[in-house]
Amino acid sequence: TDSLLDRPGLSLVAAESKELAEQRRILLYAGLSVPLSDQVYLRLDGTTVEVEVASAPIVLEGRPAALVTVREITARKEQERKIGRLSRIHAVLSGINSAIVRIRDQQGLFNEACRIVVEQGRFAIAWIGLVNPDSSRIDPVAWSGAEQALLAKLEPRFVLNPTGPRRGLSATAVAEGRPVVVNDVANDERVASLTNEHRAHSIASLAILPLLVSGEVAGVLALHADTPGFFDEQEMKLLVELAADIAFAMELIAKDKKLNYLAYYDVLTGLANRSLFFERVGQYIRSAVTGRHRLALFLIDLERFKNINDSLGQAAGDTLLRQVAQWLTAKVGDASVLARVDADHFAAVLPQIRQEGDVARLIESMMASFLQHPFRLNDAVFRVSAKVGVALFPDDGLDADGLFRNAEAALKKAKANGERFLFYTQRMTEMVAGKLTLENQLRQALDKEEFVLHYQPKVNLVSGKLTGVEALIRWNDPRTGLVSPARFIPVLEETGLINEVGRWALRKAVEDFLRWRAKGLAAVRVAVNVSPLQLRNEGFIAEVRQAIGIDTHAAEGLELEITESLIMEDVRNSITRLRTIRAMGVRIAVDDFGTGFSSLSYLSRLPVDALKIDRSFVVEMTTGPEGLALVSTIINLAHSLKMNVIAEGVETEEQSRLLRLLDCNEMQGFLFSKPVPGEVLEAKFLTLPASETGVAANS
Repeated sequence: TDSLLDRPGLSLVAAESKELAEQRRILLYAGLSVPLSDQVYLRLDGTTVEVEVASAPIVLEGRPAALVTVREITARKEQERKIGRLSRIHAVLSGINSAIVRIRDQQGLFNEACRIVVEQGRFAIAWIGLVNPDSSRIDPVAWSGAEQALLAKLEPRFVLNPTGPRRGLSATAVAEGRPVVVNDVANDERVASLTNEHRAHSIASLAILPLLVSGEVAGVLALHADTPGFFDEQEMKLLVELAADIAFAMELIAKDKKLNYLAYYDVLTGLANRSLFFERVGQYIRSAVTGRHRLALFLIDLERFKNINDSLGQAAGDTLLRQVAQWLTAKVGDASVLARVDADHFAAVLPQIRQEGDVARLIESMMASFLQHPFRLNDAVFRVSAKVGVALFPDDGLDADGLFRNAEAALKKAKANGERFLFYTQRMTEMVAGKLTLENQLRQALDKEEFVLHYQPKVNLVSGKLTGVEALIRWNDPRTGLVSPARFIPVLEETGLINEVGRWALRKAVEDFLRWRAKGLAAVRVAVNVSPLQLRNEGFIAEVRQAIGIDTHAAEGLELEITESLIMEDVRNSITRLRTIRAMGVRIAVDDFGTGFSSLSYLSRLPVDALKIDRSFVVEMTTGPEGLALVSTIINLAHSLKMNVIAEGVETEEQSRLLRLLDCNEMQGFLFSKPVPGEVLEAKFLTLPASETGVAANS
C-alpha cells in the first residue's frame, strides 16, 4: 500500500478491458456509482498488483468528476485462492475415502483416486506407481490427466538404484520415505531437463508422496499442479494424509485378499480347499446339465501318508503334499479342477466324460504314472501309491455334496477291499473292469493277429450276379471262438484301437483282392467300413494311399463305406477328404443312408458313387405304404444323382421283389448269404467266370 500512497494515481496503468472502461465512463456520466471490481494493475516497474477499484461521481469546482478509490488486495486474493485449493483437497480426501469404502479392488481404487484428484482437485496430472522389487523400478499403474507416454517423459528416472549420479524424484521419495516437492518447476535444477515438457503441459509445481504400507514404501502418489508454489505446509499436510489413506486402503485390500485366499485355498499346496472345490463342481454341474453330458468326481487318498508323516516328521509330510499337488497340477494341466480337501486327501473333477471307459483309462494311466514318480523327502526317494473313489453325475448324485459323499463311500470301499479304485455303484465298477479286461485282450488280439475278415456278398437284384463284397471285422478269440462285433467294436472305438484295427482291415482287404485277381478268381470290389475316428484322423488319407500303393490295380478293387451321420458332422471337411480319396480311383459309398438327415444341396456335392439304404427302412418297406414310399424316394434321388443304390439287410423274398420293382440296383443280406470267412467266399462265390461278376478279373 505504501507504493500506492507515495505515487499519484496516474503512475499506475490499469490493465482493464476496453469494455470495462467504457462501462465505467457511462455510469459516471449518468451520475451513478461504479460497483466495486477486482483488477490487476501494473506498476511502473512492470510488476503486477491486485487491487479493488471503486468509482463514484462527484462535482469538483462546479464540474463533473469521479472519485476513484484503489485498494491493494493481493494478500486477500491469495488467501482466497489458498482456501479454494484447500477446499478442493478436502473434497479430494472425502471422495477418495468414499471410494475406499466402495472399492475392494486395488487397481480400481488407484484408477478412481487419480480421477478424483484431477477432476475434483483440479490438478494437471496425477499418477500412482508401485515398487517392483524384481526389476528395481517404479511401475506406473494408474494415471489421469496424461497418457502413459507422457508420464515416461515427465518422470523417466523410475529406476530405484541408478548407476548414474542423479536419481529421479519418485526414486528419491521411495529411497528416503518422505515427500519430494518442487514448487518452481521452471527454475529447479532437479527437473531442469524436463522443463520444456512441464511448460508444454502447464505444470508449474509437483509433489511425489510415498505410499507406506506396513512400514515399507510400496509406491508413490505423484501430483502435478499448474500453480507455482502450490505445495505449501498446509496443502502438504492434507496431501500426506491423502497418501496415508490410499496406503491404508492398499493394506486393507491386501488383508482382505489374504483372508479371501485363506477362505478358499489350501495354504500349504495352493490348491482350492473344500469350499471352493464344491463351488466349482456346482458350476461344472450346471454346465453339464446345459450341455447334456456327464462328469466325474474323484477322491484320492495317499497311502502310507501317516507313516511318512510320523516317521520323517511334519515338515517332510508337508513337502510330500506340496510335491503331490505339483504333480497333479502338471499331469492334469488345470489347477482349477483340483483341490486338497483333507489332510492326505485330494479331489479332482473331470468336467465332461463320454464313456465310463474314458474315466477308468484315465485313472489307470495316472495311477501307474503316479506310482513311478520319485518323491524326494529328506534326501531320499519315495514311491507313493494312492486309492481313488469315483462318483458320476447324474448317476451318483445331482449336486456337489452328494457326488462327494458317494465318491468318499467308493474310496472307503476301495481301501477296505484292496482295490486301486472303485466307482460308487458296483455295476459301474464291474462294467468298467470288464471293459478294461476286454481292452487288454483286444490289444493282445491285434499283436497276435487274431482279427480276421469275413465277407458278405452283394448281388445284382435283376441278374443275381455277384457284384462285390463287404469286409467285416471279426475277432477269433482262441479262448471262446468268434466274438460278436457288438461286443468289441464299441470298445475299439472308445479306446482308439479302431485306428490300428481299421488300418489292418484296409490292408488285408486290398491284399485279398489282389490275391483273388492273381489266382484268376472273380476279383470283385471289396467295401471296407470307415469309422468316425479313422476319417477324422489326419493321417487317414495317407493310410489309404499307402494301402493301394502296393499295386496299380489295388484302387479299382477298393470301396470305402462311410456312414451318412459321420459325413454330416463336418460336411465341408468330409467333401474335401472324400474328393481326395476318390481321385485315387477308390469308390465311395454312403452307408446307413436315411439316418443322417442329409440336405439335398450337400448330397448333390458329395463325391459319392453309391448309397446304401439302411436296414431299418428295408424292414419298414413291407409294413406299410409310408415305408415303401420312403425307399422309393431314396432310390429315385440316388438315380437322379447318378449313384448306385444298394439295399442292406435283405432277408425275405418279399423285400427282394419290392426292391426290384423300385429299380434298386443291388442288395446284400441273409437272403443271399451271411458274412463268411475268406476261404468260404473263394470256394463258394469267387469260382464263377470273371464275366459273370461285376468286375472283370483282368480289368
